[in-house]
Amino acid sequence: MSEKTVHEGLAVVNPTAGSILGFLASFGSLTGWDLDQVIDTSIGNFWNVTRSQVYRELRDLATRGLVVHGEPGLRDRTPYEITEAGRAALHTWLARDPGPDVIRHRLLLTVFFRDHLAPDRLAEILAAQRAEHERTLARYQEVQRDLGTEDARAATLRFGISYEETLIAWIDSVAAAPTKDHHP
Repeated sequence: MSEKTVHEGLAVVNPTAGSILGFLASFGSLTGWDLDQVIDTSIGNFWNVTRSQVYRELRDLATRGLVVHGEPGLRDRTPYEITEAGRAALHTWLARDPGPDVIRHRLLLTVFFRDHLAPDRLAEILAAQRAEHERTLARYQEVQRDLGTEDARAATLRFGISYEETLIAWIDSVAAAPTKDHHP
């Protein structure tokens, strides 16, 4: 078996598969649809996972014996449960160094190349982005009021709030900075 499949006798999983195993370990039996919903309302705020990725990873995890599927229920939704091998893979994945972050932020590209954009269009983009991040910040602050506990979710939420506050301040600084003549 390859390094990708087994590391020191344990299955190696990617972050998307690891997060799926984490949800199954935390919540028990979930369908692909359930996973898509819980991902969208939790880690979907900072980790992009598409519905097709959820189903693809579930099939792969089942093939590797890290999850088992039950009998299809309503609307052919199949529940999945984590196996002991899946729990071991989850623990191995969580214990590994996460490595460097990779930032893919479309607004950063726009600002980087802003000299090629009309200043009024840049101002529109920045205003729209600011408004979007203000809405996200307000949503996070509402969740924080409702959560009211000190756990891993609260710590992650505090990061999201700090991120949104920092991004809004950065957008304000970019909007206030003088721009050069634009080059179409």
